[in-house]
Amino acid sequence: MTETDIEHEWAGLTSAEAETRLAQYGFNEPAGEKQQHWVLQFLKLFLQPLPLILLIAACISSFIGQLLDASIIAVMVTASAIVDFYQTYRSQVSMEKLRRLVAPTGTVLRDGAWVELDRRNIVPGDVVRMAAGDLVPADCTLLEVCNLYVQEAVLTGESLPSVKAAASDTRNKRLNQVYLGTSIASGSAIASVVKTGAATEFGEIAQQLSATQEETDFDRGLRQFALLISRVVLFLVLFVLLANLAVHRSAFESLLFAVALAVGLTPELLPVLTSITLAKAAIQLAQKDVIVKHLSAIQNLGSIDILCSDKTGTLTLGEMHVFQSLDYSGVEAPEPLRTAKLNSLFEAGVHSPLDAAILEAPPPAGEAATNEDWEKLDELPFDFERRRLSIVLSNRQEIRLICKGAPEGLLPLCTSVGVAGHPVPLTPEARKTAERTLVRLADDGLRVLAVAERGIPSKPHYVPSDECDLTLVGFLTFTDPVRPDAAGAIQELAEDGVAVKIITGDNADVAKHLCQQIDFDTGEVLLGDDLDRMTDTALAIRAEKSNLFARVSPAQKSRILRALRSRGHVVGFIGDGINDAPSLRAADIGIAAPHAVDVARAAADIILLTPGYSILHQGIRSGRNAFGNVMKYLMMGTSSNFGNVLSMAVAAVMLPFLPMSPTQVLLNNFLYDMSQIPIPTDNVDPEYSAVPRSWDMTLIRRFMLLAGPISSIFDVVTFYVLLHFMHAGETEFHTGWFIESLFTQIMVLLVIRTTKAPWRSRPSRPLAISMLAVLVIGFLLPVSPAAGYLGFTPLPGGYYLFLLVTITLYLGMVEAAKRWLLAPASRRLPRAAVSQA
Repeated sequence: MTETDIEHEWAGLTSAEAETRLAQYGFNEPAGEKQQHWVLQFLKLFLQPLPLILLIAACISSFIGQLLDASIIAVMVTASAIVDFYQTYRSQVSMEKLRRLVAPTGTVLRDGAWVELDRRNIVPGDVVRMAAGDLVPADCTLLEVCNLYVQEAVLTGESLPSVKAAASDTRNKRLNQVYLGTSIASGSAIASVVKTGAATEFGEIAQQLSATQEETDFDRGLRQFALLISRVVLFLVLFVLLANLAVHRSAFESLLFAVALAVGLTPELLPVLTSITLAKAAIQLAQKDVIVKHLSAIQNLGSIDILCSDKTGTLTLGEMHVFQSLDYSGVEAPEPLRTAKLNSLFEAGVHSPLDAAILEAPPPAGEAATNEDWEKLDELPFDFERRRLSIVLSNRQEIRLICKGAPEGLLPLCTSVGVAGHPVPLTPEARKTAERTLVRLADDGLRVLAVAERGIPSKPHYVPSDECDLTLVGFLTFTDPVRPDAAGAIQELAEDGVAVKIITGDNADVAKHLCQQIDFDTGEVLLGDDLDRMTDTALAIRAEKSNLFARVSPAQKSRILRALRSRGHVVGFIGDGINDAPSLRAADIGIAAPHAVDVARAAADIILLTPGYSILHQGIRSGRNAFGNVMKYLMMGTSSNFGNVLSMAVAAVMLPFLPMSPTQVLLNNFLYDMSQIPIPTDNVDPEYSAVPRSWDMTLIRRFMLLAGPISSIFDVVTFYVLLHFMHAGETEFHTGWFIESLFTQIMVLLVIRTTKAPWRSRPSRPLAISMLAVLVIGFLLPVSPAAGYLGFTPLPGGYYLFLLVTITLYLGMVEAAKRWLLAPASRRLPRAAVSQA
């Protein structure tokens, strides 16, 4: 049909009509994730649990006149928010650049002429024209088609292109409809737009992404930690305040001291250290073409113990290849491929993906790649009733009709079969053999094309009735090849302690065939129909045992992920299609594969820009290393700070003066924090990154309650030595305990930063330098010009000898406590909270 004929038959809309409908239906944009104003995005970062606690502490400090302390806390929290916001903003900019690379447009009949329009301006009632390679701009009903195949994998999960027919040729809605987000694999079509924007199937999936995202493992752990700190701070501060008031100390001075204790216990560096540590890992991944959309995704990536993957386009290449050339009995034979190449080579219509696969397949051994001896006489094009295509060729010695098509339609037309290149009668036994071969190939999940031929006399024109008395040459099978790195990536993930589960919309036979190719143990195979008959509880149990889920819908994919998460697993999902978007959002960590559609990228937490899943292995290790460094500060800060605050609470009740002035408390905390700033650069034990990592509040609480009192024991010993052996006054006592507290807090990091013996794991050079620098500062403060202003005084040399013995014994006891605590934890928590310290 010519363009003039189309314009005459399909009038399309006028510009005025289109404007009216655009106002009525809105822009053709699926309802995706709406971007908030950058100011709101930035302010939301302060509403997380830990920043809220710190900001409350800053407000109280400001209210009672401690403006410097309040400023320090506010700067810490703001710096953390800025780092997190910058990383998120940078990823959004990268995503916008990706969108601009493939600006969606459509060819539309407007005012009687074909024009190229932005897809967002297409409205219901528009007539659109599409050809091979085009994206379908809206949900449409087909009016005219020519050899149309549509790739719908992004919507349905089917790996093979779907054949389509015009509405006048079939009443099957799925056959005569094309959908927004799919693409034209081959052929051409004229279609009428029936749905746009949120009303499309694409839009219905995108609508699901507007719902609030479920709490991830990282968010849940951070919230639980914030609650733990809140309870401990509230209890100790109230205890100290009431104790001081009970012994008739100044209410204002007691309040200042209690606030100083609160600030000392809250890990104000945690947000900024977390942001810096995770940003460092994000930068490393960005250099390998991986976009991290928000920093918590790094830690979630390191925590996953189950990775669920779509099949098409993720574990496979997403394209058709000739897999086998077989005779009627299923034995390898070159004739079917040789004959099919002739048919595809001379085909005049638009080649289908199967034609492309046939032409790209290497010719049979010993044969030339071209067929110059043949001349085309006629063609019987493909249609949806016959489901086959025939070419009539001549080589001046004979005339042959070569036909390829669906086996169920071609086999009844055959009266003979090819055996070693020669036709023999198709007996009932031979027909049964051919049928058994087709059943076996179907069970293997392969797409099958039959090839047949016959000698035919010369005629001016050939018709479909000439497709008779054919000789069945054989069958061609097609497969979507697995990615070369798929098997290796799954093995690497297994070594990382991550189990892989395949979730696909394709049929079970196709999926099983893929699993066989990569030596993947499917376990118990579950189908979508099986899931519908299960309760959520039953699914949660069965999902752990199954590694393959087939014929599942997008909603069922999300249900599987939620079921696995309900069993305590941290779940990642990797996909690339529209149908994967809800699952990308439902997982703890959503990973968009290379060439993922926009809606999948919007739903994902991490976007891969280049093929090769080995980057996942590196990303998981980066996440575990980053989390390990965060946990070092957290475990050290909570345990040593808890011990110091406990010591201060005891001393505040027993001593006739405050054990340390509020200014000294905050200075001690400030110097300690400065020594910890290089923690993001610290080395992480290889054993730590070998297994999944996740928050374990029980272990954190136990370590705090065990190591904290050990610190307090040595603090009390220090009190006793200062008061009864050195007869220290208030200033000497403040100075002695300030130095002991600072030195023990810093030195204990050497023990806590590794599960090994401290001498078997070296800290990074920046961390070692910062620790040494702060120790020197603490040693020099009592003899510095600022000593009088800060309330310090020089101490005798004997105290430093006592301090050396105290620190040595303290570190030895903490090391013993660490080994005692972590040994049963490793048996109790095989998935990994062992090295949380």
